Amino acid sequence: MQSADLYTDIANGPDGGAAYWTETIDKVRLRLGLWPAAQDTQAAGTVLLFPGRTEYIEKYGHVAEDLAAQGYATLTIDWRGQGLSQRFCDRRLVGHVLDFDEYQLDLAAMLEAAEALELPRPFYLLAHSMGGCIGLRALHEGLDVKAAAFSAPMWGISIAPHMRPLAWISSWLSHHGGKGHILAPGTEIESYVTTAVFDDNQLTKDADMFSMMQQQATAQPELLLGGPSMSWLYAALVETRALARLPAPPHPAVTFLGTDERIVDPRPIHRRMAGWQSGELMLIEGSEHEVLMEVPQTRAAAHTAMQALFLQNR
Repeated sequence: MQSADLYTDIANGPDGGAAYWTETIDKVRLRLGLWPAAQDTQAAGTVLLFPGRTEYIEKYGHVAEDLAAQGYATLTIDWRGQGLSQRFCDRRLVGHVLDFDEYQLDLAAMLEAAEALELPRPFYLLAHSMGGCIGLRALHEGLDVKAAAFSAPMWGISIAPHMRPLAWISSWLSHHGGKGHILAPGTEIESYVTTAVFDDNQLTKDADMFSMMQQQATAQPELLLGGPSMSWLYAALVETRALARLPAPPHPAVTFLGTDERIVDPRPIHRRMAGWQSGELMLIEGSEHEVLMEVPQTRAAAHTAMQALFLQNR
C-alpha cells in the first residue's frame, strides 16, 4: 500500500492518523484512513467504520478521536465513487455504482489492508446510513466482528409510496438502457452541505457540527459528492429489498435512530430491530440523520452505548 493524502487540518482526528491507497480485485483505486488508539490507553481492538453515501474519511475524525480515547483504533474508507477514491462518471459529483456487490469488493480490500497493517483485534463494526446497508450484507457474508453499531442505517430508501413504482420502473429502464449514469430525479448535483442552511437541515441539530461539515466542504471540495445516479438508485432498491427478506444476523448489535430522521426510511429499521434477537434499537429524541454528529449529549450517549456493547463482546 502507498501513502495517501489525509487532510488532518480539517479532520480533527487523534494523533497519528494516516491514509493509504489500495486496490480492489476489480482494479478500483480506494483510499483508506487509519487512526490509532490513544497511546495512554490499553488496546481494546479496531473499529471498522463504514461511512454513508457522499461521505469521506475526514468527516469521521472526531468519531475516531472519541474511539481512540476508549482504546480503539479506527479504520475507515472512501467507498468507490466518493471521497478521493476512484470515480466513474464524467460528472464527478454524481454518485455511481452498478451493483451493491461492488461495495463488498471494497470491503474485501479494506480487510486485506487491516491484516497487512496488523491492526489490533478484536474487530467491531460502526456503520452509518449507506454504510449500514453495506455492513448488514457483510455480516450475513461472515464479516469477522464481535459486535455491530449502526447509525440511521439505510435499510430502506425513503420514497413516497405513490412514487415507489415509478422509481423502480424508471431506474430499471435507465440502468438497463445505457442511461444509468444520469442523475436520479429529485436529487441535486451539488453536495447537500454546500446548498443547505442550518435552520431545518436534515443532518444535525448541532450548529457547530453543521459548520464543521461546511468548512470541510469549502476547504477540500474534491471530497464532496452530490446526488446518486439512476444505476445507484436501482442497485440500492434491489439490495434493500433483498436484505429485508433475510433474518437478522446473530451478532450483538445496537442501532441509533433519530426521531426526526428524514433521509433514510425508518420503517425497515424498526422492523429489522424488532426481529433482531441480540439487537437493541435506541431512539434518539429530536435527533436528525447524523446521530454521531448531533448535539454533545447525543454523541456522548451513542459512544457510551457503543462502548458498553463492545466491552460486553470482547
